[in-house]
This record gives sequence, structure tokens and C-alpha cells, in this order.
Amino acid sequence: MSGDPILQLLTGQWPDPESGERLGVPVRSIVVADSLNGIEGDLVARLDLGRRLAVVSDPITQAVLGVRVEQALAAAGQVIPIRLRDHPHADDDTAARIRTATADADALIAVGSGTINDLCKYAAFQDDKPYAVFGTAPSMNGYTSANAAITVGGLKKSLAARTPAGVFLDLAVLAAAPPRMIRSGLGDSLCRSTAQADWLLSHLLRDTPYREAPFALLAADEGALLANAGALMAGDLEAMRRLARTLVLSGLGMCLSGGSYPASQGEHLIGHYIEMMSGPDLPASFHGEQIGVTTLTMARLQERLLDAAPVVRPTVVDGADLAAHFGVETGAACAREWSAKALSPAAADALNDRLARSWPAIRDRIAAVRRAATDLQHALAAAGAPTRPSDLGWPAPFYRTAVTRARQIRRRYGFLDLAGDAGLLEGFAAGEG
Repeated sequence: MSGDPILQLLTGQWPDPESGERLGVPVRSIVVADSLNGIEGDLVARLDLGRRLAVVSDPITQAVLGVRVEQALAAAGQVIPIRLRDHPHADDDTAARIRTATADADALIAVGSGTINDLCKYAAFQDDKPYAVFGTAPSMNGYTSANAAITVGGLKKSLAARTPAGVFLDLAVLAAAPPRMIRSGLGDSLCRSTAQADWLLSHLLRDTPYREAPFALLAADEGALLANAGALMAGDLEAMRRLARTLVLSGLGMCLSGGSYPASQGEHLIGHYIEMMSGPDLPASFHGEQIGVTTLTMARLQERLLDAAPVVRPTVVDGADLAAHFGVETGAACAREWSAKALSPAAADALNDRLARSWPAIRDRIAAVRRAATDLQHALAAAGAPTRPSDLGWPAPFYRTAVTRARQIRRRYGFLDLAGDAGLLEGFAAGEG
């Protein structure tokens, strides 16, 4: 369709809602279709990535789609199959192993979803090689983004990565993904609301950059997705198309923003803390399942803080406490991140002055972009997705600590920081979990 923002971005013709400038993205091809069976080779050939293609998969994605992709690509060039272990981790060590294994390849072809995509785009960026991805599950919104969530030295980071040359999503394959992975994609999509509110708060209170474009991209699909979330679990391809488009457009919004700002704020900080600090005794869960639950927490926190203008105090960054809690190395990294946004006495006074003068306007602008926590919860519940920390096996004390500590791991300012600096975060967290 001529007004499709995906097609407009691919051709450099999407109008920026703020400036009117025509915008494009470095992704060259995005195909979301009922089936891609039989055309995989043609899709990659059009990208002209070279003849030696490393196809990266794990045992599950290899069986689901990897064999098909390798056979299709073998007809036109040399395929270098790279088999990761079952349930690989998106960390710097695994990325280094991929780089070694793909040293002779012209390009990387990821066959998978979140972890494999992040590893390939990060490895491709490090080696200045192109890559493309065949998605196997609608489990996250990072297919089209230019950043990757990689754990480095125990700390989860959003790192610069290669934008894919092509993103290919077979709706029949996505609809056949495990139900938890479908619910995970829905959970990852819900955070548009809380992430936008956090990013806008930082802009309005601390004059950080902000863009409307990433959120305008999602406007046509988000409402229908949330209203028909239950259809995702019935194999409905139209519902799956909405989810796939939302995930793709969210990633493209990150490209336009030069980072993960429009899709990763307070809700992701809580999730990252849990991934960093959870031990082997906690049940495994998908990233998007986690984000669905943490998004509800952030939505409730935002609603509570918007009631009345808070009063903040200077931020106290206790390096010894961080080292004791996170470990020496990770604690030092957290101290650097937290200190970058900490309020000095003068900054706290200035922020209180702005809050007193401008809170009604700030509140109204943020309220206009939010979705109610109850609406988000209904969408998750309709799909049978987790909505409470206990649904994921997270003990209440652990989750409460995650809510209070999450702001310490990254320098992005949001409602967690506003609540913490106002002395309200611990009281709020006591009711979560």
C-alpha cells in the first residue's frame, strides 16, 4: 500500500511528523509475507551480499528454518553453516566466537530471533560486514534496529550494531512459533507507551533530545494489535501481521533515533537488572515476557507520579553499596552510569523549580501519549501472557529490589529516577511483586 510507512522508509519518502523532512533507513529490504517458502534465495540474491554466506543458527532455529535457508542459498554460492549451542547467550564471548567462525565469510545470515539476531548484527558491525536475518519468532522488536543488547563483563548494554540489509519474516513460521515466544513479542510491543513517557519526561525535565517520529510509525498498527491480542494465539495471520509490523516498525524507529531510546527505558532497566542478578534458581523466561510484566509496573508508577508534582532531593550515589550489591567491577560500571544523571544540590533545586512551574503542562503532555496500565494488562491477559512477577517465578522481595535498583545500571533518566530522587520509589516498589 502506497501509504505504508515501511515502504516509504525503504524508499526514503516517509514524512517526519515534526519537520516534514522525507526520511529513510539503511535497511534495503523488508518482506513480511504469509509464506517465503521457495523465494529465500531470491530475497538474499537481490541484496548482493557476496558469494560466501555464513548462516548462523542454533539447533532449534536450524530445524525450523535454517535448513530451508541453507539449501536455498547453496544454489547461488558457498554456504558456511555456523551452529551455535542450544539456547546461546548474547554476550561478548559468543560474539567473538561467531567472528572467528565467520572470518572467511562475505556476509552473515542470521536465522533466529532475539539472541541470534543480536549476536550477528553485533559481530557484523565489529567486522564491517553486511548481514540479513530470517526471523523465526515474533518475540522481540530488534530485527531492524541498529543496536544490540549484549552482556559485557556481566553488565547488559545496548551497543552499536549493523543495521540489517534485509529482514525477512514468514508469517506462517512466526505463527507456528512456541506460544511463549509470541506472547514475548506482544510484551515487547507494549512498552512503546512507557518508553515514550520516560523519554518525554527526560526531555521535558532535563532537556535531553526527543523525537516523535518513532511513535508516529506505530500509530496505525498498535491499536489494532492490542485490541486483537487474543487472535495471535489462534494462529490468525492478520493478527500476526500486525505484530510483525509493529516489531519491525519499532526497530526502524530506533534507527531514526540513533539508539534504543524509543523502545527501551525504565521497563527495560528493570528487566536488565533481573537478567543480570537472577541466579540459577529462577525459572527461565523470555525477554518479552519479562518486559510485559515490567511495563505494567512502569505504567503504574507513571500513573502514580503524574497525580501531583514531586519534590526531588540530590542523588546519593554510594559506590561502596554498589560494589557490595553488584560486585566490584559491575558496581564500578553502575556508579559511572548512575553518576552521569545524578542530581547535584544545584540541579535538584533547578529541577524542583521547573516541576513547580511547569508540572501541569508536563503531566498533560505525557498523559497524552500513555496507555492506561489496565488496558495494557487486558491485552496481555487476552493472549495468556504473564502479567505479574509471580507468573514468571520471581520472588516478591527480589522483584521489589529490581524496581528500586534498576535505575542504577544505566544513565537514561526516567520515572524510576524521578521517583527515586523524590523518595517515593521504595514505597511504590513495596506494592509490586
